[in-house]
Amino acid sequence: RIYPLAYAANAAVAAAEFNKAESYARELLSLAQQHPQDPYQGTAFFYGHMVLGRVALARDQNVEQAKASLLASGKTAGSPVLKSFGPNMNLARDLLAIGERDVVLQFFAQCDVFWKGSRAKQDLRDWAETIKGCCRIPNFSGNLVY
Repeated sequence: RIYPLAYAANAAVAAAEFNKAESYARELLSLAQQHPQDPYQGTAFFYGHMVLGRVALARDQNVEQAKASLLASGKTAGSPVLKSFGPNMNLARDLLAIGERDVVLQFFAQCDVFWKGSRAKQDLRDWAETIKGCCRIPNFSGNLVY
């Protein structure tokens, strides 16, 4: 149930169905809390916070809540998919679009703890260099989909 729910939450944000997205995100966080031993608990935790942040930014224009949600999502223990493919970067991209570079760099440091895929370190390093180079958003490619 976690992956379809995470997908639905992201799709709801993309469709500007913010109340649905928020509901799905809260259900993901509830699942994460109810099933701490589930190997995909980290996915529910990550996507729950990430989607709440996207809703806070898009619907409520609450930048501080979006930043807090990004950092909360980065506190995940990970999951098999997060550890290999890495985190979804939609909220990071959205925050970069409004100039919030520092929080995204902090988030990258958090991702370095759980993301162990073959390109993880290189991607995080490249993305950080792009951000520090001023005024550009990295090409997150597949990490806008996962």
